[in-house]
Amino acid sequence: MLNWSNIDTVLLDMDGTLLDLHFDNHFFLDVVPKAHAKRQGLTLEAARADILARYEAVMGQIEWYCLDYWQEQLQLPIMELKREVQHLISVRDDVPEFLDALRKSGKQLILLTNAHPNSLSLKIERTQFDQYLDKLVSTHEYGVSKESQELWHQVEQDLGFDKSRTLFVDDSISVLNAAKKFGIGHLLAVANPDSQQPDREIKEYLSVSDYRTLLPIY
Repeated sequence: MLNWSNIDTVLLDMDGTLLDLHFDNHFFLDVVPKAHAKRQGLTLEAARADILARYEAVMGQIEWYCLDYWQEQLQLPIMELKREVQHLISVRDDVPEFLDALRKSGKQLILLTNAHPNSLSLKIERTQFDQYLDKLVSTHEYGVSKESQELWHQVEQDLGFDKSRTLFVDDSISVLNAAKKFGIGHLLAVANPDSQQPDREIKEYLSVSDYRTLLPIY
């Protein structure tokens, strides 16, 4: 398990890590295809196939996470559509106690998300999870995603953390792989990012399905 005495900084992903990924999965796999079908006069099946192909083409790149990109590509009011289902935005049940314990232990807590700033703002508005964090960073500020080594070099320079004494928590294996390649000393995967889906079996990294199992933190 984690040796908290060797960790000074905790970098945290947002969607699927602090927040339930159900909102995002529902939005991108259900809401967007339905809106696309209606706008383009397509069957839902055809619209979903088109959308999934478009997602696949930019997967892992900053465009995949960019609401402006999708609004332009699909000619859809993306933020308006998000607000229609914003009631689904929720903090994971195990997060408040975990973040509170991290704060009390003196760790530096930084959000590092690929989410677009508008999406980040909406989620803070709905949940106020930012009250636990020292800093919020959207990779859109850098123009590259967490999958990119360029991002990690820039973030390290700007935030000044010791990567050997940093814990990074994320639900994406590809993002964790990028953090590992960069040299982040401690990595933790989230096995259950979407509350409506079964836990995943993760063999590559130490994983957790309830942060409270990591307590106490010293």
